[in-house]
Amino acid sequence: MVKRQREILDHAGVDRALKRIAHEIVEKNRGVKDLALIGIRTGGEGIAQRLKALLEEIEGGTVPCGYMDITMYRDDIFHTRTHPEVHATMVDFPIEGKVVVLVDDVLFTGRSVRASMDALMDMGRPRRIQLAVLIDRGHRELPIRPDFVGRNIPTARGDLVNVTVGQKKGGDKVVLVEGEDKEEE
Repeated sequence: MVKRQREILDHAGVDRALKRIAHEIVEKNRGVKDLALIGIRTGGEGIAQRLKALLEEIEGGTVPCGYMDITMYRDDIFHTRTHPEVHATMVDFPIEGKVVVLVDDVLFTGRSVRASMDALMDMGRPRRIQLAVLIDRGHRELPIRPDFVGRNIPTARGDLVNVTVGQKKGGDKVVLVEGEDKEEE
């Protein structure tokens, strides 16, 4: 069976969405003072770096940026048959008292965001946590809502959303791969 694919955002669309998110972050926080970005590995890492560059271009100064692996915080870690692959976390700045913007590529069930908040709290106590995602595809299983969204797209539960950001110049894109909709009973 051939799965249908359609491009949701091309390079220019991703660029516009990230610029809009950056401006919304500045507006909501009245600048970037005491702001830090942390990308959720692996999808949020490149997006966080792009947002850092945009925020620094808009406001001047520097915005701390890191990334974290949430593998050991996932609630499904012991429900898989394979051993989880743990990647590095790199947050080399204090988060105490900061407004931390968690950054991810796609928001789906909300479980990755919950795991990232648990991981973040083990690093310290931020003043506030905000969430920025490039794509919100719905189907939430937890009461989590993003503060900043590049694009909302309706999807079936069995669809895949593939995001490519920052891997090569001009190669940014978001592709929806239609799958079988298998609702849980």
